[in-house]
Amino acid sequence: MDTKDNATITNPNEMNVVERVKAPTPKFFKTLRAIGIALVAAGGAILASPISLPAGLIAAAGYVILAGGVVTAVSQTAVDTTDSKKTENEVP
Repeated sequence: MDTKDNATITNPNEMNVVERVKAPTPKFFKTLRAIGIALVAAGGAILASPISLPAGLIAAAGYVILAGGVVTAVSQTAVDTTDSKKTENEVP
């Protein structure tokens, strides 16, 4: 683990789960995480509804919750590895 200008620089391949979750997340994965949370909320609202719903809709809500949870978990562990100190003329 190196430090540069009071910022910790680590290799994403050598991070544990806690470090990955605490690391900055890229914008695309932040959007995916929000979509996943919305899916979980929608599925939970369907499952918690006080009226009786068809069995197929209840099953589909369970799958929507599962998919939203997976998308949210994967998106949270994505790590932004771009170096913010690069100049505009520098080629990556």
